[in-house]
Amino acid sequence: MALASNPAPRMIRHLDPLWRRLITPLAFVGFAVAALTIGALFAPMTRLISPDRATAQRRTRHLVRLTCRAYLASLRHARLIDYRVSGIDRLAGGGRLLLANHPTLLDALFLLAYTPNANCIVKGPLARHPVTSGVIRAAGFITNRRPCATFKAACRALRGGQSLIVFPEGTRSTPGQPVRLRRGGAAIAVTSRTAVTPVRIRCRPSTLTKGEPWYRVPPRRPDFRIEVGRPLPSTVPSPTTQEAVGDLTQRLETYFNRPHKG
Repeated sequence: MALASNPAPRMIRHLDPLWRRLITPLAFVGFAVAALTIGALFAPMTRLISPDRATAQRRTRHLVRLTCRAYLASLRHARLIDYRVSGIDRLAGGGRLLLANHPTLLDALFLLAYTPNANCIVKGPLARHPVTSGVIRAAGFITNRRPCATFKAACRALRGGQSLIVFPEGTRSTPGQPVRLRRGGAAIAVTSRTAVTPVRIRCRPSTLTKGEPWYRVPPRRPDFRIEVGRPLPSTVPSPTTQEAVGDLTQRLETYFNRPHKG
């Protein structure tokens, strides 16, 4: 007589999307609470006990790093996402220029979670948003409101030993389309003579993409793969700075668009 199949795994598969729909709003609330707590409570305390502004910013970034790691771990524990980060050792030390593709809303959190003393270039609206403005200001993150000032601040941060996170697409990727980069990230690398640490981010199935509502839950748990690549030299044999920037941008586009292994 044939044994009856166990219905438990099938039931879990049916309940998993429902669970993720119920818990997703709480995850966004948790992010808001964490950002507000750092910006409104811990950052002012850090400024009071720090000898100077640079030390306060560095300590705030360390707190941001720990908070991002804890937040991502909580998302994994709640079965909202899964993830694997490879090449973490390439993020150690200071003065790294991280250029990454940008498929989802969570990308910056992964890089901030694993990069010591990380600065980043953020959009102006985030710097003015009541939830994120306090922590962005306290950490000394760079806003992109004025391109010339942003460029100078980015080069200054790298010279000061900070690692810098840049998404050279300028916005989230369009799903299913090749990665197309603006020249700003390569220009920072060439001008500051900093090697590029490329980071490729993949998410299957896609979620929190450009134009997608935050409450739209994919049919199965998203699986993130973050691959920190070997440094790419920013100096190339080009006769002019503009040509060097163009060459580096093209090399990076080729890197981000090559097929993923596995």
